[in-house]
Amino acid sequence: MKITMSGSRSPLLLLATATLLGGCAQDYRLSPAPYGEKVSLSIKLPEDLELRSMRVMYRSAVCQRVTYDGDGRPERVDGHNGFEVPLQRREGDLYGANLFVDGGGPCQWRLSNVDFGVKYRMPTPFGENVIPGSGGRVVIVFDHNNPQRQVSRSIEVNGPDLRIVENYYPWVSESFINGYVQRVRLSGKGGSYLTYEAPDARKIYFEPVLHRDYVVKSIAPKKPIPGEFLKLYYPDGTVESDWRAMPSFEKLQKIRLAAEERR
Repeated sequence: MKITMSGSRSPLLLLATATLLGGCAQDYRLSPAPYGEKVSLSIKLPEDLELRSMRVMYRSAVCQRVTYDGDGRPERVDGHNGFEVPLQRREGDLYGANLFVDGGGPCQWRLSNVDFGVKYRMPTPFGENVIPGSGGRVVIVFDHNNPQRQVSRSIEVNGPDLRIVENYYPWVSESFINGYVQRVRLSGKGGSYLTYEAPDARKIYFEPVLHRDYVVKSIAPKKPIPGEFLKLYYPDGTVESDWRAMPSFEKLQKIRLAAEERR
Protein backbone atom coordinates (compact mmCIF):
# COMPACT_ATOMS: atom_id res chain seq x y z
CA MET A 1 0.00 0.00 0.00
CA LYS A 2 1.44 3.37 -0.97
CA ILE A 3 0.62 6.52 0.92
CA THR A 4 1.64 10.02 -0.08
CA MET A 5 2.50 12.37 2.77
CA SER A 6 3.06 15.82 1.36
CA GLY A 7 5.64 18.24 2.65
CA SER A 8 6.28 21.89 1.96
CA ARG A 9 9.12 21.05 -0.45
CA SER A 10 8.28 17.80 -2.18
CA PRO A 11 5.92 14.82 -1.77
CA LEU A 12 7.24 12.02 0.41
CA LEU A 13 6.27 8.53 -0.73
CA LEU A 14 5.82 6.07 2.09
CA LEU A 15 5.35 2.33 2.06
CA ALA A 16 3.04 1.26 4.88
CA THR A 17 2.00 -2.25 5.81
CA ALA A 18 -1.72 -2.76 6.35
CA THR A 19 -2.25 -4.88 9.45
CA LEU A 20 -5.39 -6.85 10.22
CA LEU A 21 -6.43 -5.86 13.71
CA GLY A 22 -9.09 -7.61 15.72
CA GLY A 23 -9.25 -10.57 13.31
CA CYS A 24 -11.63 -9.14 10.71
CA ALA A 25 -11.06 -7.87 7.20
CA GLN A 26 -11.08 -4.09 7.23
CA ASP A 27 -9.54 -1.17 5.41
CA TYR A 28 -6.52 -0.10 7.49
CA ARG A 29 -5.02 2.29 4.97
CA LEU A 30 -3.94 5.78 5.93
CA SER A 31 -5.57 8.51 3.90
CA PRO A 32 -4.49 11.91 5.24
CA ALA A 33 -6.14 15.10 4.01
CA PRO A 34 -3.75 16.82 1.55
CA TYR A 35 -3.63 20.04 3.58
CA GLY A 36 -3.84 18.49 7.04
CA GLU A 37 -1.68 19.48 10.01
CA LYS A 38 1.90 18.20 9.81
CA VAL A 39 4.93 17.62 11.99
CA SER A 40 8.15 18.88 10.39
CA LEU A 41 11.26 16.94 11.42
CA SER A 42 14.79 18.18 10.63
CA ILE A 43 18.12 16.49 11.42
CA LYS A 44 21.52 18.14 11.05
CA LEU A 45 23.94 15.33 10.17
CA PRO A 46 27.63 15.51 11.23
CA GLU A 47 30.22 14.35 8.70
CA ASP A 48 31.16 11.08 10.46
CA LEU A 49 27.60 9.91 11.06
CA GLU A 50 24.74 8.56 8.97
CA LEU A 51 21.01 8.38 9.48
CA ARG A 52 19.31 5.42 11.07
CA SER A 53 16.05 4.22 9.59
CA MET A 54 13.15 6.29 10.89
CA ARG A 55 10.07 4.42 12.05
CA VAL A 56 6.69 6.08 12.44
CA MET A 57 3.76 4.69 14.43
CA TYR A 58 0.10 5.65 14.00
CA ARG A 59 -2.62 4.42 16.36
CA SER A 60 -6.39 4.13 16.13
CA ALA A 61 -9.10 4.08 18.80
CA VAL A 62 -11.56 2.98 16.10
CA CYS A 63 -9.73 -0.12 14.82
CA GLN A 64 -8.76 -1.64 18.13
CA ARG A 65 -6.98 -4.91 18.79
CA VAL A 66 -7.19 -7.45 21.59
CA THR A 67 -4.33 -8.23 23.99
CA TYR A 68 -4.24 -10.45 27.07
CA ASP A 69 -3.04 -9.64 30.57
CA GLY A 70 -1.00 -11.91 32.83
CA ASP A 71 -4.14 -13.80 33.86
CA GLY A 72 -5.20 -14.42 30.27
CA ARG A 73 -8.04 -11.91 30.33
CA PRO A 74 -8.68 -10.05 27.04
CA GLU A 75 -8.24 -6.30 26.85
CA ARG A 76 -8.96 -3.99 23.94
CA VAL A 77 -6.28 -1.41 23.10
CA ASP A 78 -5.68 1.06 20.30
CA GLY A 79 -4.75 -0.51 16.98
CA HIS A 80 -1.34 0.34 15.51
CA ASN A 81 0.14 0.84 12.07
CA GLY A 82 3.91 1.25 11.89
CA PHE A 83 6.23 1.70 8.93
CA GLU A 84 9.58 3.19 7.94
CA VAL A 85 9.85 6.64 6.41
CA PRO A 86 12.89 7.77 4.39
CA LEU A 87 14.55 10.99 5.47
CA GLN A 88 15.36 13.19 2.49
CA ARG A 89 18.14 15.71 2.05
CA ARG A 90 16.80 19.25 2.22
CA GLU A 91 19.97 21.29 1.84
CA GLY A 92 23.60 20.78 2.80
CA ASP A 93 23.81 18.57 5.88
CA LEU A 94 20.12 18.98 6.74
CA TYR A 95 17.69 16.06 6.29
CA GLY A 96 14.03 15.83 7.12
CA ALA A 97 10.51 14.58 6.65
CA ASN A 98 6.96 15.89 7.07
CA LEU A 99 4.42 13.68 8.84
CA PHE A 100 0.67 14.10 8.99
CA VAL A 101 -0.79 14.37 12.49
CA ASP A 102 -4.12 12.99 11.31
CA GLY A 103 -3.57 9.88 9.21
CA GLY A 104 -7.24 9.69 8.23
CA GLY A 105 -8.73 6.60 6.64
CA PRO A 106 -11.62 4.51 8.01
CA CYS A 107 -9.60 3.86 11.18
CA GLN A 108 -9.02 7.59 11.83
CA TRP A 109 -5.31 7.07 12.43
CA ARG A 110 -3.44 9.55 14.64
CA LEU A 111 0.33 10.04 14.86
CA SER A 112 1.54 8.22 17.99
CA ASN A 113 5.35 8.30 17.98
CA VAL A 114 8.41 8.55 15.80
CA ASP A 115 11.77 6.83 16.30
CA PHE A 116 14.87 8.18 14.51
CA GLY A 117 18.56 8.76 15.06
CA VAL A 118 22.15 8.58 13.83
CA LYS A 119 25.01 6.08 13.86
CA TYR A 120 28.62 5.86 12.69
CA ARG A 121 29.25 5.47 9.00
CA MET A 122 30.84 2.30 7.65
CA PRO A 123 33.71 1.78 7.45
CA THR A 124 34.80 3.63 10.55
CA PRO A 125 38.32 4.81 11.41
CA PHE A 126 38.41 2.31 14.29
CA GLY A 127 39.18 -0.80 12.24
CA GLU A 128 37.95 -2.91 9.35
CA ASN A 129 35.78 -5.25 11.42
CA VAL A 130 34.12 -2.64 13.61
CA ILE A 131 30.34 -2.50 13.23
CA PRO A 132 27.89 0.25 14.25
CA GLY A 133 26.30 -0.18 17.66
CA SER A 134 23.67 1.47 19.83
CA GLY A 135 23.18 5.08 20.82
CA GLY A 136 22.16 8.24 19.01
CA ARG A 137 18.43 7.43 18.93
CA VAL A 138 15.52 9.75 19.70
CA VAL A 139 11.88 8.84 20.34
CA ILE A 140 9.12 11.46 20.25
CA VAL A 141 5.76 10.45 21.74
CA PHE A 142 2.67 12.41 20.67
CA ASP A 143 -0.07 10.58 22.59
CA HIS A 144 -0.79 8.63 25.79
CA ASN A 145 0.51 5.31 24.43
CA ASN A 146 3.90 3.81 25.26
CA PRO A 147 6.29 3.75 22.29
CA GLN A 148 7.22 0.40 20.75
CA ARG A 149 10.70 0.77 22.26
CA GLN A 150 10.42 0.70 26.04
CA VAL A 151 12.49 3.35 27.82
CA SER A 152 13.19 3.99 31.49
CA ARG A 153 12.36 7.69 31.53
CA SER A 154 11.13 10.47 29.30
CA ILE A 155 11.29 14.25 29.13
CA GLU A 156 8.02 16.19 29.02
CA VAL A 157 7.95 19.07 26.56
CA ASN A 158 5.22 21.65 25.99
CA GLY A 159 4.60 23.78 22.94
CA PRO A 160 5.00 23.36 19.17
CA ASP A 161 8.80 23.75 18.97
CA LEU A 162 11.18 21.01 20.08
CA ARG A 163 14.89 21.70 19.60
CA ILE A 164 17.26 18.87 20.57
CA VAL A 165 21.00 19.62 20.52
CA GLU A 166 22.96 16.86 22.26
CA ASN A 167 26.61 15.91 22.76
CA TYR A 168 27.86 12.46 21.73
CA TYR A 169 31.17 10.67 22.18
CA PRO A 170 32.58 7.71 20.20
CA TRP A 171 32.46 4.56 22.30
CA VAL A 172 34.45 1.59 20.97
CA SER A 173 33.44 -1.61 22.74
CA GLU A 174 34.93 -5.10 22.65
CA SER A 175 32.96 -8.15 23.77
CA PHE A 176 33.98 -11.83 23.79
CA ILE A 177 31.11 -13.94 25.09
CA ASN A 178 29.25 -15.66 22.21
CA GLY A 179 31.99 -14.58 19.81
CA TYR A 180 34.30 -11.60 19.50
CA VAL A 181 32.58 -8.39 18.40
CA GLN A 182 33.90 -4.86 18.20
CA ARG A 183 31.36 -2.06 17.90
CA VAL A 184 31.45 1.71 17.75
CA ARG A 185 28.56 3.22 19.66
CA LEU A 186 27.50 6.75 20.52
CA SER A 187 27.68 7.61 24.21
CA GLY A 188 25.17 10.32 25.06
CA LYS A 189 23.16 11.78 27.91
CA GLY A 190 20.20 9.48 27.59
CA GLY A 191 22.05 6.21 27.03
CA SER A 192 20.79 4.51 23.86
CA TYR A 193 17.59 6.58 23.64
CA LEU A 194 16.41 10.09 24.36
CA THR A 195 12.64 10.03 24.77
CA TYR A 196 10.36 13.06 24.74
CA GLU A 197 6.66 13.30 25.53
CA ALA A 198 5.71 16.16 23.25
CA PRO A 199 2.02 16.00 22.24
CA ASP A 200 1.99 19.51 20.75
CA ALA A 201 5.36 19.38 18.94
CA ARG A 202 5.02 20.36 15.29
CA LYS A 203 8.52 21.58 14.49
CA ILE A 204 11.29 19.21 15.64
CA TYR A 205 15.02 19.88 15.15
CA PHE A 206 17.71 17.36 16.12
CA GLU A 207 21.40 18.21 16.04
CA PRO A 208 23.82 15.57 17.32
CA VAL A 209 27.18 17.17 18.20
CA LEU A 210 29.92 14.55 17.79
CA HIS A 211 33.15 15.04 19.78
CA ARG A 212 35.24 12.70 17.63
CA ASP A 213 38.52 13.41 19.46
CA TYR A 214 37.25 12.12 22.81
CA VAL A 215 37.00 8.37 22.33
CA VAL A 216 36.10 6.08 25.23
CA LYS A 217 36.92 2.38 24.93
CA SER A 218 35.51 -0.57 26.82
CA ILE A 219 36.53 -4.22 27.17
CA ALA A 220 34.02 -6.71 28.51
CA PRO A 221 35.01 -9.75 30.61
CA LYS A 222 35.93 -12.79 28.54
CA LYS A 223 33.91 -15.04 30.86
CA PRO A 224 30.76 -14.34 32.92
CA ILE A 225 32.46 -14.20 36.31
CA PRO A 226 30.49 -12.66 39.22
CA GLY A 227 32.00 -9.38 40.35
CA GLU A 228 33.86 -8.72 37.09
CA PHE A 229 32.59 -5.73 35.17
CA LEU A 230 33.26 -3.80 32.01
CA LYS A 231 36.62 -1.97 31.96
CA LEU A 232 36.39 1.57 30.61
CA TYR A 233 39.36 3.48 29.17
CA TYR A 234 38.60 7.20 29.13
CA PRO A 235 40.28 9.75 26.84
CA ASP A 236 42.18 11.33 29.79
CA GLY A 237 43.91 8.00 30.51
CA THR A 238 41.84 6.92 33.50
CA VAL A 239 40.60 3.33 33.71
CA GLU A 240 37.47 2.29 35.61
CA SER A 241 35.26 -0.75 36.08
CA ASP A 242 31.54 -0.09 35.87
CA TRP A 243 28.66 -2.43 36.69
CA ARG A 244 26.35 -0.34 34.49
CA ALA A 245 28.25 -1.62 31.42
CA MET A 246 28.40 1.81 29.83
CA PRO A 247 30.58 4.93 30.02
CA SER A 248 29.71 7.83 32.28
CA PHE A 249 28.44 10.64 30.07
CA GLU A 250 29.06 13.14 32.88
CA LYS A 251 32.71 12.06 33.14
CA LEU A 252 33.19 12.44 29.39
CA GLN A 253 31.72 15.93 29.55
CA LYS A 254 34.08 16.93 32.36
CA ILE A 255 37.12 15.54 30.51
CA ARG A 256 36.27 17.47 27.34
CA LEU A 257 35.42 20.75 29.09
CA ALA A 258 38.60 20.59 31.18
CA ALA A 259 40.70 19.99 28.04
CA GLU A 260 39.01 22.89 26.25
CA GLU A 261 39.71 25.22 29.17
CA ARG A 262 43.43 24.37 29.05
CA ARG A 263 43.74 25.37 25.41
